[in-house]
Amino acid sequence: MPAGIMIPARNMPSMIGRNGNVGGFGLSSGLSLGQPNLMEASHQLLPLDMPQNSESDVPRIREDDFDSATKSGSENQEGASGEDQDPRPNKKKRYHRHTQHQIQEMESFFKECPHPDDKQRKELSRELGLEPLQVKFWFQNKRTQMKTQHERHENTQLRTENEKLRADNMRFREALSNASCPNCGGPTAIGEMSFDEHHLRLENARLREEIDRISAIAAKYVGKPVVSYPLLSPNSSVPPRPLELGIGGGFGGQAGGIGGDMYGGAAGDLLRSISGPTEADKPIIIELAVAAMEELIGMAQMGEPLWLTSLDGTATVLNEDEYIRSFPRGIGPKPAGFKCEASRETAVIIMNHVNLVEILMDVNQWSTVFSGIVSRAMTLEVLSTGVAGNYNGALQVMTAELQVPSPLVPTRESYFVRYCKQHGEGTWAVVDVSLDNLRPSPSARSRRRPSGCLIQEMPNGYSKVIWVEHVEVDDRGVHNLYKQLVSSGHAFGAKRWIATLDRQCERLASAMATNIPTVDVGVITNQDGRKSMLKLAERMVISFCAGVSASTAHTWTTLSGTGADDVRVMTRKSVDDPGRPPGIVLSAATSFWLPVSPKRVFEFLRDENSRSEWDILSNGGVVQEMAHIANGRDTGNCVSLLRVNSANSSQSNMLILQESCADSTGSFVIYAPVDIVAMNVVLNGGDPDYVALLPSGFAILPDGTTAHGGGIGDTGHGGSLLTVAFQILVDSVPTAKLSLGSVATVNNLIACTVERIKAALSSEPVA
Repeated sequence: MPAGIMIPARNMPSMIGRNGNVGGFGLSSGLSLGQPNLMEASHQLLPLDMPQNSESDVPRIREDDFDSATKSGSENQEGASGEDQDPRPNKKKRYHRHTQHQIQEMESFFKECPHPDDKQRKELSRELGLEPLQVKFWFQNKRTQMKTQHERHENTQLRTENEKLRADNMRFREALSNASCPNCGGPTAIGEMSFDEHHLRLENARLREEIDRISAIAAKYVGKPVVSYPLLSPNSSVPPRPLELGIGGGFGGQAGGIGGDMYGGAAGDLLRSISGPTEADKPIIIELAVAAMEELIGMAQMGEPLWLTSLDGTATVLNEDEYIRSFPRGIGPKPAGFKCEASRETAVIIMNHVNLVEILMDVNQWSTVFSGIVSRAMTLEVLSTGVAGNYNGALQVMTAELQVPSPLVPTRESYFVRYCKQHGEGTWAVVDVSLDNLRPSPSARSRRRPSGCLIQEMPNGYSKVIWVEHVEVDDRGVHNLYKQLVSSGHAFGAKRWIATLDRQCERLASAMATNIPTVDVGVITNQDGRKSMLKLAERMVISFCAGVSASTAHTWTTLSGTGADDVRVMTRKSVDDPGRPPGIVLSAATSFWLPVSPKRVFEFLRDENSRSEWDILSNGGVVQEMAHIANGRDTGNCVSLLRVNSANSSQSNMLILQESCADSTGSFVIYAPVDIVAMNVVLNGGDPDYVALLPSGFAILPDGTTAHGGGIGDTGHGGSLLTVAFQILVDSVPTAKLSLGSVATVNNLIACTVERIKAALSSEPVA
């Protein structure tokens, strides 16, 4: 039998009807690889390009042979039709093999149209010299072939995916079979541990490996092993974030930092020009951090002879000789011309230890809580984020600029590493140590020896905090007016840090309080309104503190004056900031001494009844408190909304937002005019970020003449150092030029205010 035969099926009726249609081979969508009759039908109709076979070989034709045999559908029975088929199976038929040209033409047409109609088939058959029925069979076979190939490809893909899932299943079963019980350490049967718990255990194992790796690095460079940090108890493994009064929508955990300048600061100043550590620096940084942590614990817990009591018994003084003997390792000897400032203070704070650690390790929260001390701060690189959802083992390289609220005291810039570690259950320590040896700078005026705090958990959500400040500084740039305060150590010492922390924690506690007494008139009891108003006041205080110091981001110009009472001014352009009015803002500040106790100055300036004695802009109007929010134990710590009832009936009344706060080391009275409509939105719980503010106010510090610094609460000791700062919008067009007349007006305004304050308080003697 010649090649290219058609093998008819035995005992099967013909599937080709009289009209030439093939039963069961109409549309390719009706075919399936799993249909049992497909092979039989194909054996009956499809042309097979194969050697001569006997009829007994037909059942052994495989599917692969079928596919290869019908690779192009290039062979067909000549003149095949229902009437022409001979029912006798042994009768030989004449077959015709398509030429290469015919196959190429039909292949090309198939790509264009796989389902030709009768007219197209007749036209194609006429061009190729074939019968229309031959063309029809070729296209049917070609469609069947394409569908078979497509289904085989899909089956291969599904088979591969199935094998992959089977391997994953076996891997997970093996992992579960090797798991151990968290309570007894014994084996765990499959099904006892959830899938999520299994992944948590894998993550826990990875974190433990990271701890071991960091400990090995530290041991390599420090010279002794560092124990692995114990994990926190389950109820404190993930620090809560209840502090909602942060900058721009709450305290956040973002990396980066706060540029404390009112308008973003200078991009190229020294603080921002410092880059992160190199890979070669990191082992040295780890060594310094571990040694600094040991030193801080010793400094916080040791007594005499390391710490000696002052002659009046009110303070402790560091014995520098004993310090060198106790801690020979460190950051090297004291630079020439530098003075040592060391202090230690202890206080009980109304905040739990977990939240305190979070405040100290988050640069945004730290800058916000200590806005009166921290002018600007930035995290350059995080070397370790800690373990198990907390800050145990966290290590980060930072820069910060510390300030006194006066343009007469230079700020202290520092490049340091901050390290946090847990020491037993409920005890944490956070330490800073300067890295100036890695990046020596001739302009550096201070460096931090190991400084920080030891935090111990106490009942009812309180914490005991021991704060240690130990710095070496060149303070020759300090104005004579502040020399005594700075040299006593109270301007940047531990007492100021811990007093600020205590006051801010009271503020946060009052912000979250729900049992607000309603007996007092003007008390805001609406919880959303309280939070919005406190958030607005917080932004006002931060803006004031950032703009009143001698930060390197500021360019103060000194106007002619009498020397100590010189007025310093600077200009800022406010553009596209919803929190400030657009235009040119002129800031002016001056500092001077008053022979009155700080407490008396604070009470005088914060009292709305005495405001008309110094506030020139109130035009002699009656000032009335409309609403207030208490901020702590001291009645003077509060946020108030004041209304100035103008004496002139033709002028509209003015609203003033004011915050007054005081602690044992200093006090502030800060205020800003506010829009009535905007404040109504805030009091109803609206977003305070879009309320435009230009804060002005006062910073009050003791003059440092007494041995213990002359605290704010000491009514009869020492005088006061008062800083007055104003911000005035001199032109609503940001591109306008500042006129000398505007500068003269602001200068006269601040000079008159100073004279009024001096006159009103001149009757107060210094004890």
